[in-house]
Amino acid sequence: MRDLGDGDILPLTADVSNWSEIADATAAVEQHFGRIDGTIANAGIALPVSFFGDGGSDPEDWSQMVSTNVLGTALTARAALPGLARTQGHLVLLGSVAGRIMRPGLYSATKWAVSAMAASIRAEAVGTGVRVTVIHPGVIDSGDLRDDLRARPKLEPDSVAGAVLFALDQPASVDVNEIVLRPAGQPADC
Repeated sequence: MRDLGDGDILPLTADVSNWSEIADATAAVEQHFGRIDGTIANAGIALPVSFFGDGGSDPEDWSQMVSTNVLGTALTARAALPGLARTQGHLVLLGSVAGRIMRPGLYSATKWAVSAMAASIRAEAVGTGVRVTVIHPGVIDSGDLRDDLRARPKLEPDSVAGAVLFALDQPASVDVNEIVLRPAGQPADC
């Protein structure tokens, strides 16, 4: 991993599903550093959902997941892309293996939306020099896993960070569109 010096960090907080907060944070980053070369949209929430009502989270809580996973990704992209166009920078969106296969529930649908969003942004970015990558990790050992995921093979967070760095480190003439990253031993259907 890269070591960030003290002057390389600008700690900010923002609700990614709130346009003014994410736009203000992005503007502050560009003002502080003078440019934006890369943006990583990584916020995400996973809630268990049963459309039949056989358990899972309360439907009142679903909007937070959709707002974070879909709207938050879209707003982050919208806030960053003008600055990325000025530098011919790179936008990285974090999807999920759940957005590459069909899994029951709503989380999978939000991650399919991230895949479609990446393709849409990539099409709009043609001719701008902006590169767009979507990374689809499998189960990550985030320390906050549901019981059914704890026993499965898991990726270390550093492995996902390595995939992000791989995409960002490519020459400007290379646009890595997608990376699917699974822990060794994870079945293909999850």
